[in-house]
Amino acid sequence: MRFTRTLTAAALAAVLLPATAHAAPAHAPHRDPGQSITLPVREALTQIPLADEDRTGYERSAFKHWVDADRDGCSTRAEVLKAEAVIAPEQGPRCALSGGQWYSPYDDRYIQGPTGLDIDHMVPLAEAWDSGASTWSPAEREAYANDLGDDRALIAVSAASNRSKADQDPTTWMPPAEGYRCQYTSDWIADKLRWRLSADEAEAAALTDILNRCSNVPVTVTLAR
Repeated sequence: MRFTRTLTAAALAAVLLPATAHAAPAHAPHRDPGQSITLPVREALTQIPLADEDRTGYERSAFKHWVDADRDGCSTRAEVLKAEAVIAPEQGPRCALSGGQWYSPYDDRYIQGPTGLDIDHMVPLAEAWDSGASTWSPAEREAYANDLGDDRALIAVSAASNRSKADQDPTTWMPPAEGYRCQYTSDWIADKLRWRLSADEAEAAALTDILNRCSNVPVTVTLAR
């Protein structure tokens, strides 16, 4: 099962620690695509460069999804649903899924059947555009939008929680399930590092504030670009 996190909100809660001062992200050293790095999450945040966000020209269609990259008949959406199911769904012709059960960590609830689920981009497509993806090639944006190479990039969650999040970053939205917020923050940072995306000052400050109340867990990231 691709979704390897413990499936209870209580178990997802991180140890809270005293707050420390905010440190501005530093310039990240050069690393090559495919290289894996492991850093304490607070240090990982400092590897995300600071830059102003710019949504000029953004269209969701710039990120082609959901594709069937391996041509097995199942789209990226279906692949995530199959991998993260708590109880496996039945698979019919053309990868039509029915039945099954999923856990939505954003709001700490179980969902019966695939129709009540959305596949969330951990860092939303619009946020990725704002943070550097506007300069990418169409192929890079398609790879980002269908990233099955890191379990944190795409996640099956309740449609209600995903639509509440929309294209917001941690300055304005965090999961309603408070016990998941440290994990969410760590995953957000990992996804930005994986794709060499930037953060603006408000976002970096919000992430720092959250991390100051979480354990400084190690984060391992394999660079996608």
